[in-house]
Amino acid sequence: MIRPNTENPTSGADRKDSPESTSWLAGISGSTSPISTNEAALQLPFQRWFKFKEAFSPQFIVECAASLTKKPRTCLDPFGGSGTSALTAQFLGIRPTTIEVNPFLSDLIEAKLLTYDKKSLLSDYEKVLKLSGELRPSASALLKGGPQTLFSPGVNGRWIYSRAVACRILALREAINLTATENNGRVLKVVLGSTLVGLSNVIVNGKGRKYRTNWKKRQKEPLNVDSAFRDLFFDVYRDICLHSNRETREFTLLRGDSRTLIDSAEPVDFAVLSPPYPNSFDYTDIYNIELWMLGYLGSRPDNQRLREETLRSHVQIHREFSTNTLESEVLTHTYKKLCRARKKLWNPHIPEMVCAYFNDMKTIISKIRGRLTKGGKAFLAVGNSKYEGIIVDTETILKDIALSEGFDRALSRPIRSMRSSAQQGGRHELTESLVTLG
Repeated sequence: MIRPNTENPTSGADRKDSPESTSWLAGISGSTSPISTNEAALQLPFQRWFKFKEAFSPQFIVECAASLTKKPRTCLDPFGGSGTSALTAQFLGIRPTTIEVNPFLSDLIEAKLLTYDKKSLLSDYEKVLKLSGELRPSASALLKGGPQTLFSPGVNGRWIYSRAVACRILALREAINLTATENNGRVLKVVLGSTLVGLSNVIVNGKGRKYRTNWKKRQKEPLNVDSAFRDLFFDVYRDICLHSNRETREFTLLRGDSRTLIDSAEPVDFAVLSPPYPNSFDYTDIYNIELWMLGYLGSRPDNQRLREETLRSHVQIHREFSTNTLESEVLTHTYKKLCRARKKLWNPHIPEMVCAYFNDMKTIISKIRGRLTKGGKAFLAVGNSKYEGIIVDTETILKDIALSEGFDRALSRPIRSMRSSAQQGGRHELTESLVTLG
């Protein structure tokens, strides 16, 4: 979706930063956190709308843009996530193209990047509150195709929401769908989505969900839904009122599989991305609550189709895994080691999954190179993985692939050390790196 800049046709290079842009960008300066993490920016306007653990810092985008020999006009992020790269680019006067496969995250990105009629947004919020009080949705009907644990009585005495809380969330969802305009409805759905984990009986991290301590004694009530929705809406509304004047309002959002959609992107001056790591985390599953409760998924086939559009970085669903070892001796040796350890691996398909992951990344890297303008660069934040003591050296393998795909230079530097999984010892022995291709 392309949103033209109708507010000011002058380019960012020809005018001074607006006070709003300067104020927002000042909030990310001076941080000592790694550029691959969003911890220092979680309370920034727009960034606080949804806690996205996998996001990198806005400072990452600033540093990448500043490292180029000329001021960039366009950029690409094939794994849009929560929209950090696109939002930061707008404040810098760089027109972003972002690709995201997760429909909830796609709406989160677009909600951050759009321009709003503030009176209309406030009016739609009030209409949603009024109508939602009159609706009596059936959780059994609206969540029929979803996991049985979504609402009580759940399965084996476990559930994510009480039926009353689930029905109140669904009343707000349906009121948004029936009342709000498309753009206002999108931001209101994001607000509702951002309350869902806090209202639930579970906590969510990069490894999935687990139930809160003493969760049965700490049940939420429908009134908690209303207060959470109200409080977050006014945080969002305040951000929109104070930080809407950016260096550019243009953006392109492509919804779907980046392996096929990069070809649809315009030529760009640089690309910045943090792809899923080959660590067997199912990133789709992490956002299952938002996807089901907000109606993005309605059946198991819906869920299967979405998972199949993601990078082959995990083995949680059955897919074809290629054993093509590409042009990397490091990957060839790693694959052979994993095959020898197959009987000890927690899943026998891990060796093929690792190769399939790098086949997918070969496609991504090749297509990015085809979209870069002369002198353009690609910046990748990537991390290693470990299985049965065998390190998957993602940084080195991706550099090998990039050189085989026509990039002249492939440089890297460490960003931080990461803990391996508890099964692998839980020590800080994995490396996250910034790979620069030019």
